[in-house]
Amino acid sequence: ELLILLTGAPSLQSQPLSSVSLRILCAFQVNFVVCQLCALLTAFWFRLYLHPSKTSPFVRHVVATLLGLYFALFCFGWYALHFLVQSGITYGIMILAGVEHMHKYCLVFALAYLSFCQITRVYVFDYGMYSADFTGPMMVITQKITSMAFEIHDGDEVTDISFDGFVFRRMPSLLEYFSYNCNFMGMLAGPTCSYNDYIAFIEGKPFRHREQETNGKLQGKTRLNDPSPNTEVLRKLATCFISLSVFLSVCKVFPVERNVDDDFIATTPFYAQVVYLYLSMLTTRPKYYFVWTLADAINNAAGFGFNGYDSDGLPRWDLISNLRIMNIELATSFKVFLDNWNIQTALWLKRVCYERCPYNPTAATFLLSAMWHGAYPGYYLTFLTGIVVTLAARAVRHNVRPHFLGSPTHKFVYDIITWASTQIAICYTVVPFVLLSVGPSLKFYRSWYFSGHIGCVLLAIALPVKPRHLRLKEQHSLSSTQPLHPHCGTEHTQIGQRSYSAATHAESQMIKTQKQTSKHPASAWTRPVGRHTNLGSKRRHQDLALT
Repeated sequence: ELLILLTGAPSLQSQPLSSVSLRILCAFQVNFVVCQLCALLTAFWFRLYLHPSKTSPFVRHVVATLLGLYFALFCFGWYALHFLVQSGITYGIMILAGVEHMHKYCLVFALAYLSFCQITRVYVFDYGMYSADFTGPMMVITQKITSMAFEIHDGDEVTDISFDGFVFRRMPSLLEYFSYNCNFMGMLAGPTCSYNDYIAFIEGKPFRHREQETNGKLQGKTRLNDPSPNTEVLRKLATCFISLSVFLSVCKVFPVERNVDDDFIATTPFYAQVVYLYLSMLTTRPKYYFVWTLADAINNAAGFGFNGYDSDGLPRWDLISNLRIMNIELATSFKVFLDNWNIQTALWLKRVCYERCPYNPTAATFLLSAMWHGAYPGYYLTFLTGIVVTLAARAVRHNVRPHFLGSPTHKFVYDIITWASTQIAICYTVVPFVLLSVGPSLKFYRSWYFSGHIGCVLLAIALPVKPRHLRLKEQHSLSSTQPLHPHCGTEHTQIGQRSYSAATHAESQMIKTQKQTSKHPASAWTRPVGRHTNLGSKRRHQDLALT
């Protein structure tokens, strides 16, 4: 029963389970927990005995991949073959499609294959059951496949989108590719990560291991020895224990299904329903805290996740962390909550969709998130509701918040009001995500008279916000028209002269470079050298002259 509560869906409490289904569910979840605990112990061994200073990247790739596939086979049986099929076909697409279109083809195929498996699991197997939920790891693999395809594409072309550290300019080998997708540290529960960060971890590159002064500035020196993650791993394991204890002690006290119970709706005052909604949804979150924090601890135990040093000189192990618990519970806006919940998925959605969609990026991002999560109708109801809630929250923040920044007291009152509003809005939005089905979800919204939807639509209409591309255009125009500092005239003139001469030299080399590239065409996996590169260099020199 503990394992069912730990990794099963919240809606399982209200669904009858046959004895066979219950045994299958328990077996799957026992395997899942055992594999995660084994992965934690293996991660310590991997860091100590297969350290980059003691062995080659090839050995680390092979061991990480074989262990990941073994854990997948142990936990999911032959369903684990889907991981290899999805990864193998997309690798072929990357080779055959070329850099210009590979990111689009990989995104379409990976999502289509994931959706096919999710629909099969939902409508062929027991509805609402999480037995043999092999699509969970496939969701993470889909993120990694598409992230890699977009990183290769961005590394080959100069675009207006800048993701430092998220581009590279060579096709990974087959071993590197499967190691990135199927390593034992993130095979079962993620989180996803950048390919560059993973390769740097495997090869032991110290480019992230930089010391910081107390004021937070980089000294530019690198440490010879890696910082120990043991303290951070113990802290995260303690967080896991507390989260698990809280979840098991209160999850049955406030079942989410009671929000749609007829007697509860008929006899409970509305203010009490609001309070119960908050408490019932609050008790579902520690389960995710446990799973994601344990996954983060596994990666840290292997030495992956180091993110430099803070202003006090202490090592940070939050490179691939998936949540910030205090920021979630104290969030004063819908955006702050989403930015700290499932962080790596939010970054993936931002890089793949939000920053690239020319029109309605918010709606497109929420729809992509719904498709990625699965085939349950409740997911789509949640993310469609999230669109209007996000637009309303953005309108309030842009139009109302500036009026409360005049004094600390006003700001404190604003924070209290927005905290309560954010928590209720999150709970209102996420109820279908937990209930999964259309009927109970619509019943809940009807009991609230769709007040959340109506209120958000009215706020979004009454408090309009300029489209994102217009706001970015205004910010760019303001930054480009700022005057130079009066006390830095000589220095800026010298920098400007050097920049202008460098840019002029780049222009003079353009024709020669184009002739060379016409004789020696660039490989499909290398960034072309020519007009775009020189213009990018010129643009960087001009920006330097402005600063």
